[in-house]
Amino acid sequence: MTRTSTGLTKAETQLLDILRLNARCSVAEIARELGLARATVQERIRRLEEGGVIEGYTVRLNPAFSRSRVTAHTLVRIDARKADSLYSKLKKMPSVSGIYAISGEFDVLVVLQAENTTELDDALDILGRHDGVERTQTSIVLSVKYEH
Repeated sequence: MTRTSTGLTKAETQLLDILRLNARCSVAEIARELGLARATVQERIRRLEEGGVIEGYTVRLNPAFSRSRVTAHTLVRIDARKADSLYSKLKKMPSVSGIYAISGEFDVLVVLQAENTTELDDALDILGRHDGVERTQTSIVLSVKYEH
């Protein structure tokens, strides 16, 4: 069984690709597509879940719905001593859809989604008041040219 640089077999990587496109795909469909037995696919999914590779299954929103919301990318410079506490607080904000550690002048990219600009403004005010936030810079997404 050959493993890739991620430690997964080629079949496991293909299985994850299928689930990424459609997390509701049945085990039978996945088995057919990969040319494996259903029991084998079930066992691999179980191992990937127990090993922490698959943390859960989620809803992918229709792009038209997502575009009806206001999305902003906020660069944040943080006090490194307060980073863990800040991340915990940001994760609890309903408007935060992603938190990414980045390189460069800023430390973190926070992706926010809101119903409208008023809600976004409120979220940015809350974000900026958190202990550990030193500086922010926000760009509002005007249109999506490509998204995977």
